[in-house]
Amino acid sequence: MRQRTTNLNILRGVRVALASSLLVAGASVVAAQTATLAAPAAITATPVIPERLADSTFWRMITEFSEPSGYFTSENFVSNETAWQQVIPPLLASIKPGGVYLGVGPEQNFTYIVAFRPKIAFIVDIRRQNLLQHMWYKAVSEMSVDRADFLSRLFGRTRPAGLDTNATADALITAFERAPTDSVLFKRTFEEARDLLVRKHGFKLSDEDLTSLYHVDSAFYFAGTALNYSFGQGRGGNFGGGYGRMMPTFAELMRADDGTGLNRSFIGSEANYRVLRDMQQRNLIVPLVGNFAGDKALASVGNYVRARNATVSAFYLSNVEQYLFRQGDEWSRFYTNVSKLPLEPNSTFIRSATNRGGYSVPTGAGASRGGGLMVQLVASMQELVQAFKDGKVTQYGDVLNLSR
Repeated sequence: MRQRTTNLNILRGVRVALASSLLVAGASVVAAQTATLAAPAAITATPVIPERLADSTFWRMITEFSEPSGYFTSENFVSNETAWQQVIPPLLASIKPGGVYLGVGPEQNFTYIVAFRPKIAFIVDIRRQNLLQHMWYKAVSEMSVDRADFLSRLFGRTRPAGLDTNATADALITAFERAPTDSVLFKRTFEEARDLLVRKHGFKLSDEDLTSLYHVDSAFYFAGTALNYSFGQGRGGNFGGGYGRMMPTFAELMRADDGTGLNRSFIGSEANYRVLRDMQQRNLIVPLVGNFAGDKALASVGNYVRARNATVSAFYLSNVEQYLFRQGDEWSRFYTNVSKLPLEPNSTFIRSATNRGGYSVPTGAGASRGGGLMVQLVASMQELVQAFKDGKVTQYGDVLNLSR
């Protein structure tokens, strides 16, 4: 009897313990459910174009996106397009800030970047020297607080007295046209630029890169504001003469306007220069080596932009297409590359063209004013891609006919 009573007591204890455990477990479940309802689920941030690229990221993009350097007949120290600003006023209504800018060549890109205010810009050129010239511009602009300082370092000339932030582009250019060269400043500027790029930023420029950087610096120093597209024909050139005499100088380009009398160049105003300098300081102007018809550079840019939910707003081509149509199927490969870029209805090609060579060029910006050697044209990127897919683009003239 005593054993039976003991067993009953043990059984009652087990039941009580089990009930308590169930109550605790139930309370835990309720608490967990309550916590789940109270705390919102973690939200995965949508990738976007960053406000700044780390130095390591900037250099990694350059090295990983770029292709081997190619050849072009000229060194292209400056643009040869005098009407390049004249497409800006009408495009400002359609190209909104915050997109992605693509371009080719030297300094004319800066004026488009300042006008269209992209989040990031990629300059893709077949020549590595163009990349290094952009690295030179980057260093000089980062070191220079205003336009006069920038031009002083760029050309190796002591800053003329009396130039303040209100000076017009014409006043700046006129002052530096008259300024004598300063060999000490020239040497010091190169050393400071090299140290900024290599030591401060940590960019792994090779000895050959540094030689090319010095070559670019020397061209600006020896030519001054008279530097033009083909100054000193040939690598390491003789600095003068030849085909380059036909081309507009840096001074002439920086005195140009948008057709309404407003100078929109990157040294057209202090505000413009500050926009450019700010983007350079944040590593958001990324120069690349690449062939428009290649299989890496444009594809890498497209993948980067798409992964960050952005679109290409403007693509400045100069007259690269004219050369692509002379080189087998490179034109077709280029438009295939463009078809894979993330676009939107207002994505715009900006191209230059000339009536020389038997082409019929539509009346574009600059045509009514003579416009120099080249006129500027624009076209919808999406419309051209569709025409290409439909088989309506087979020759260079077809591209020009789709322009306005």
